[in-house]
Amino acid sequence: QVQFVESGGGLVQPGGSLRLSCAASGGIFSIYVMAWYRQAPGEQRELVASITRGGSTNYVDSVKGRFTISRDNAKKAVYLQMNSPKPEDTAVYYCRQIGSSGPLGSWGQGTQVTVSS
Repeated sequence: QVQFVESGGGLVQPGGSLRLSCAASGGIFSIYVMAWYRQAPGEQRELVASITRGGSTNYVDSVKGRFTISRDNAKKAVYLQMNSPKPEDTAVYYCRQIGSSGPLGSWGQGTQVTVSS
């Protein structure tokens, strides 16, 4: 069983930048797709970005060109670089491992990102 701890969130101004980190502990990491999700207050949780073992990425339309997901298999870590964040990006961000049958494990505590001037 793999456990994840998200970090790097905080208050950022529109047009600034922030880098979120997700550290894995235990289990198998390198062969699975990794993903970042987010949930804004009172809103449905949504998939923001995903990355395969080989580095192929996908993004929700609203963050394309602004966010970049990456991974370091040796470090068992996944990152989300947030450039030019907008107020609507404010949410709790979570990382999750995706297996062949769907998401693995459970939701962690996430890390809060607040975009405000």
